Amino acid sequence: MTEEFMRLHWEGTPYPELIRKLPLAALPLAGARGWLMQGEREQLVFFDLPAGAKIPPHSHGEQWGLLIEGEMDLTVAGLTRRVKPGDWYHIPAGAEHTAHFLTRVLVMDLFADRDRYRTQGAGA
Repeated sequence: MTEEFMRLHWEGTPYPELIRKLPLAALPLAGARGWLMQGEREQLVFFDLPAGAKIPPHSHGEQWGLLIEGEMDLTVAGLTRRVKPGDWYHIPAGAEHTAHFLTRVLVMDLFADRDRYRTQGAGA
């Protein structure tokens, strides 16, 4: 299968149907998509994030991530590093952090907060 075929038939993302059948997360970032896997005590989100987007400084509970495709600059507690495919990262609980997506980014993030994201259409 070619990449073009996969993106066309996989709804424009390389995530397979198994992931795309998960509920979509309500995200405040234009052009971003995230498929939410809800656990009893945590959440796992498969993100597809647009090139050039920036996440403003914020903090929450502990977070771990694995970058699948693309490149981003991640700043945690004032320290910035370039994150590339295969790199993982950890954001301690309460640490202020921000991200700048240099290219389209596919990343898998595990959040210690069970309610970090809500599904699209869920009440406030």
